[in-house]
Amino acid sequence: MEIIEKYFPGLTEKQKFQFVSLYDLYTDWNSKINLISRKDIENLYEKHILHSLGIAKAIRFSDHSAVLDIGTGGGFPGIPLAIMFPKVRFLLIDSIGKKIRVAEDIAGRIGLENVECKQERVEDEKQKFDFVVSRAVMPLPDLLKAAKKNIVKDQQNAIPNGFLCLKGGDLQEELKPFKYKVVIYELKDYFTEEFFRTKKVVYLPI
Repeated sequence: MEIIEKYFPGLTEKQKFQFVSLYDLYTDWNSKINLISRKDIENLYEKHILHSLGIAKAIRFSDHSAVLDIGTGGGFPGIPLAIMFPKVRFLLIDSIGKKIRVAEDIAGRIGLENVECKQERVEDEKQKFDFVVSRAVMPLPDLLKAAKKNIVKDQQNAIPNGFLCLKGGDLQEELKPFKYKVVIYELKDYFTEEFFRTKKVVYLPI
């Protein structure tokens, strides 16, 4: 938990309680469903929670924004972001029912009232959102094709609506179709841990 407070000071007591609660909840679920590798569950705060919050270094969502988390798995990046931005509405979707049940259970147990979880494919989601977020779920061109329809035209944030994707490694080929349109936030500029050396937030405005 210290690693979260190191980079995000000024959390409320409720936010601290919610972040602290995640470890036992994910550890318990992980013993039933293999969501996270055994090695990674010990590094939950660094490799999953703080990684998800990398998006919060790229943008502070305005109150009353709506965010769609595609391929959320057990709730990343959606649940950490929903804790960080309690006045923002989050819809977490995944095609795998058991993963969505985990996200739904955890959100409920920590009292996240700004989160809805749905088992569905992105192609079937009709609602509109300010931003789509994801964590290494599919290449950006495929994500754009599937979810561009879900981005609302009206703007209410400091940056234009679009996609905010957590990515790693060499993205040259994947991002080639977008040339100068994408903005890359290197997470090593915000977080000093070795894990973040190759991690990025890729922002594609629409």
